[in-house]
This record gives sequence, C-alpha cells and structure tokens, in this order.
Amino acid sequence: MLDVSNAKQPHNATGVLVLADGTVFWGRGFGAARACVGEICFNTGMSGYQEILTDPSYAGQVITFTFPHIGNVGANDLDMESSKPAARGMIVREDVTEPSNWRAIEPLDQWMKSYDIPGISGLDTRALTRHIRDHGAPNGVIAVSPSGDFNITALKKMAAEWPGLNGMDLAKDVTCEKEYVWTQTNWDADKNEYGKAEAPEHHVVAIDFGIKRNILRNLAAAGCKVTVVPAQTSAEDILKHKPDGIFLSNGPGDPAATGTYAVATISKLIKSGTPIFGICLGHQLLALALGGKTKKMELGHRGANHPVKDLTTGKVEITSQNHGFRILPDTLPQDAEVTHVSLFDGSNEGLRLKGKPVFSVQYHPEASPGPRDSHYLFQRFVDMMKKAEKTEKTEPEEKAA
Repeated sequence: MLDVSNAKQPHNATGVLVLADGTVFWGRGFGAARACVGEICFNTGMSGYQEILTDPSYAGQVITFTFPHIGNVGANDLDMESSKPAARGMIVREDVTEPSNWRAIEPLDQWMKSYDIPGISGLDTRALTRHIRDHGAPNGVIAVSPSGDFNITALKKMAAEWPGLNGMDLAKDVTCEKEYVWTQTNWDADKNEYGKAEAPEHHVVAIDFGIKRNILRNLAAAGCKVTVVPAQTSAEDILKHKPDGIFLSNGPGDPAATGTYAVATISKLIKSGTPIFGICLGHQLLALALGGKTKKMELGHRGANHPVKDLTTGKVEITSQNHGFRILPDTLPQDAEVTHVSLFDGSNEGLRLKGKPVFSVQYHPEASPGPRDSHYLFQRFVDMMKKAEKTEKTEPEEKAA
C-alpha cells in the first residue's frame, strides 16, 4: 500500500487524490496522465465497473470502488451504458491487472487512456470511504503523472475552487443531440447477442436527461418502440409523436437546476393524461413538477445492495442506486402518494400520482441487482398504457351510443 493520508510523497507514487479540505492520498496512477476535478463518491458494487463508468448519471464525479479487484475482466463494446464514459476518474485498491475474460477486447487501463480518464490504484479505499461516510462526498482532484511530479498547492486550490454539484445542470451535457429510435432489447444468452424488438405494441417517448442503454433495452423488451428526445424538447414536440407513454430518464447533476426547463415540460405532459414513468433524476424532476422539493444528500446512495420496501405490497427489493439528491416527501402535494422507501435511511424511493397514470422510482430496476426484483415496474408502465389505450377506444363508442 502506498497511501498515507497527508504524509510525504512516497518515492514510487505516480497518482494523487487531493480533497478540498486539504487531505491528500497517494497512489499509483494509471489510465490518462492528467488531472481532473469532481465530486469524490464511492460505489459498493462488486461488478459492472464499465457500466458504472459509462452511466451518464456519474457526470461530474470521481468514483471510488469499495470492492478491491476492479479491472480484471477488461473492457468491451457491449457493456457500455452510453457512447462514452461520463465519470471523470476512478480510484481502486488493487493494481489493475491484465484482463481474464473471453469477452474482453482491451485492458481497462488502455480503455481509460482512449477516453482520457485518469485512475489511481494502491490507495486505501477503506480510509477514503470512511472519510466520505463521516464528512460527506467532498470535491477533489485526481491527478496522474508518470514522472511523479505534482504541484500539491495548485491541486488543493483547484479542488477548493470547484463549485460542486449543487446548482449544476449536467443533463444538458450528456443528453443526445437529436432524437433517435431505439429497438435493441435485452441480451440473448443463447444467441450471444442483444435482441431486437419485433412488432412493438406501444410507442414511448423517452426524455434523455442522461439515459442508460439498459433502460432502453428493457422498454423495448416490454414491447415498446422507443423514440429518444433531447432533454430540452418541448411538451408540444413530444406530444406531436402521439406517444402511448412518456419516460423520464435518469441523469446527473442537481435536479433543481435541470428543473428550470424540465419542470414546465413535465407539468404539461402530466396534464395531457399520457402515462408517465420516471427513474432516478426523472423521479426527482417529476416531484419538482408536482410542487415538491429536492435536497443534496450528505451521503448519496451508490451501489447494488440497497434494500427498498414497496409500501403498496409490503415486499422488499434489493436495488441498484446512484443518486446524490433526494426528494423531501413532506413537500409533495396530497395527491402524490409515497410508494417506496429506503430501508437504509428511510428516504423516498418512489411515488405515484393518485387518479392519474403517473409514477416513478428513485432506484434503477434495469440494473438487475436482485436480479429481477424490480422488473415489474416496466410491466406496470405497459399495463398503464394498455389501460389508457382501452379507455380511449371505449370513450368514442360511449359517446356514439
């Protein structure tokens, strides 16, 4: 182990983490030789590191992996959750080894270099995780220099001056540039490839605040043609598609900042009567559109072992989560019912709008940590669309009679 927090630089240290409070952790650098600033968080997942690094919800963040053996299955093109990584850097305990997996196309170190992402190994991730747990997710700078030359004073200044995620709209940075149609479904183990939606029964417009590909696959697998539109698309342009349902995606940053343009759109979409389903940032934006408020968490939820209770059924789901803001349930209107709560800290994990086909959850059902505890949510969305379509067909008949 190299790191001794705030100690003199070890002779073989080629990577450093400098926090805004002046705390310094030494390690060995890998990936891109550069410095970057962001919010330092930790993720407790034992696998799926490539999916985590490419999840747009991690924009603006440096990820500390609490599981020590990261990188041992390399990287490939099939496990990308978006077209490029969103995380600004990564921190791991053990050195990244050569990949040992038949699906690997290249080593993680080479993959990170190709996307200009720095990483540090040999750092005491337990000590760093405790620091984050006790003091909240800090701003910090991760820097890699093969020569071992670092200007710690400049790095401290860089970390201290970064404004942080509060008030930051990052959805506009990760959303798609123009709309597109998604047809790929979930992985077919027998064919060793992703499937393709055939004859979809429903049309869903997904607003891309930083959407994960696996969410799109689950929607397509549920029988939906999915049209993905940029985050700032107007309600009028969305409704021109005549969608059977509208999906509010996950994404990064402060929901109140993204809400400056998203809330008005979502409010109009709710009034249209079209079924709506939101996940993560989409859940928070829905709450804001209903008049609720959100708040930055001292310690966000990031990992694949979070128990959530469904208050409508009494069942407990093991969920995957990635969020640093939460809804304040007491600020929600009376017609918004809390449906799910975290069994870790009691925070809000789901809501539905009484009398309307509108619901959302804070966690990620598509990530399959349970592994399929939460897949019913996609079917619930489909059932809402079916019910709405049936109502539309019967209303003209009743008027004619």
